Amino acid sequence: MSDSLDKNPQVILCDMCLGEDRKPARKTCMKCEISMCVQHLQAHLTTPVLLQTHPLTAPIASGDGSVVGSTKCPQHGKVLEYYCLDDLSCVCVSCAIEDQHRQHNMKTFSTAHKELLEKVTAEQQALQVKTDGKDVILEKWEKKEREKLGHSSVRLIEAITNLRDLALTSVQSSVSACMVSIKTSKTSLQTAKTEKDTIRFLQMYSQVHQDLEKANAVDLRKGLEPGDDREKLMEEINERGEKIMEQASHFLGSLLTHVDPENHQELGSFSSDLIFEPQSVGQDVTLSKDRRKVFNGGHLTKSVFTLKSVRPITDLTVHRWGISLSKDYDWTIGVCDESYARNSNYGEVYGLCCEGNQLSFLMTDYEDDDYNAALRRTGMRQKRQVAKRPKKVLLQMNSPQKDFGTKLARPEKVEVEWSHPNLLSFYDLTAQHQRKKIVTIKTKSTNRVLTPFVSLWMEMLQRNLAGVYRGLFGSYVQQQPQEGWKCLCGRVHPGRYKDGLIDGSFHRTCACGKIIGVPHTTEILCELL
Repeated sequence: MSDSLDKNPQVILCDMCLGEDRKPARKTCMKCEISMCVQHLQAHLTTPVLLQTHPLTAPIASGDGSVVGSTKCPQHGKVLEYYCLDDLSCVCVSCAIEDQHRQHNMKTFSTAHKELLEKVTAEQQALQVKTDGKDVILEKWEKKEREKLGHSSVRLIEAITNLRDLALTSVQSSVSACMVSIKTSKTSLQTAKTEKDTIRFLQMYSQVHQDLEKANAVDLRKGLEPGDDREKLMEEINERGEKIMEQASHFLGSLLTHVDPENHQELGSFSSDLIFEPQSVGQDVTLSKDRRKVFNGGHLTKSVFTLKSVRPITDLTVHRWGISLSKDYDWTIGVCDESYARNSNYGEVYGLCCEGNQLSFLMTDYEDDDYNAALRRTGMRQKRQVAKRPKKVLLQMNSPQKDFGTKLARPEKVEVEWSHPNLLSFYDLTAQHQRKKIVTIKTKSTNRVLTPFVSLWMEMLQRNLAGVYRGLFGSYVQQQPQEGWKCLCGRVHPGRYKDGLIDGSFHRTCACGKIIGVPHTTEILCELL
């Protein structure tokens, strides 16, 4: 029996058995570095000291140097007896007492094995619960995405094919008509050539000459002949081509979003349930019927809108919205509380601010100096009479990011991502199919009633030296003088008006508040995407 076991390299024999009748080992003592059969193992199983200090493992071949080496500490050369739960590594007694593991959570191998096995089992169950049904959901999602991209590609190919056929068919018809002229000329030449009668030949030559000129004028490389047909065809090709470019752009955006959703985002993916809720607005500021666009029809005073959902919002941890902003106005977007929406000097606010071409960000901080001064003035006994520690909005011109606000172009489309409760990120969506991070603000608030908002304003600008009026709606060329100006409220103001000025003087206002002489123009201030 011993001979057969010795020949089997997979069977590890007991090191304590004598003679040829060695029995298979049941365990190996890591400290004694010997393998033992059931009989010789009893001392290790029944002696408390050995049971606690001599770790047992599955039989290990004592002649295998790599295995023996893996059971000893490479630093101290001692048997590995403990497991460090902090560093997730096996250590010897010297490591546990003297070195970096001294204050760590140390367990014996058996205890660590039991605890980690329980942890793995619990994590496996949690993962199983999390993944239950995910395969079906993933399969449905993949099918939906394939169908969506497939339909988009089919429609795009069909549109391109139809446009190609339209152009080629039209050109082919024109070429066919030209070929008829050439064939007619060839026939006339052949007929004249075979005519023997001199008079008849001379009479025919005039028509032959005309046919020949028409044939020589034909240039098959020029496409359609000039005329109404060509103009109509060009107009139709341009119209269809623009639609194809839109389809191709949308298709490309879908692919980029599918592959890299973090840096690419379809504009159509924002919620359409958000609307503007006026807080403090100028008299010339109006909303569209669906309340997703803000218009201005006169002099813009500072206007603040919060965003409201027309449907109940579940308690999500991440909120996203997109907004398009006019390049002619200054603005701030972000989240704020009710106090800031009413009075933009005080309250709680975190946002991105754009003044001219300069970007900065807003955040709320306590007005410590004023607060402490108020305490000194009133005295500690009257401390209760002092209002709450005031929160003042501070304009931070410098971000932790290098050169923030100086090298970034003014964004016209912005995505706001609020990871409640303490991260607020802004992305530039101006580039097609791509979003570029502007800044992430770490908020200090635990206020759950913060709400998205947008604030817009522009200071009244005067006429510049070049005679170009920097008006409320950008720049327009110096106007010709006009007699009188009628306000939208119905009042008529006499005088000569030029570039919004009356008789060369500075701006005056109508009784209704509108600036006299400014053209009646309505422009979009901002729009939800």
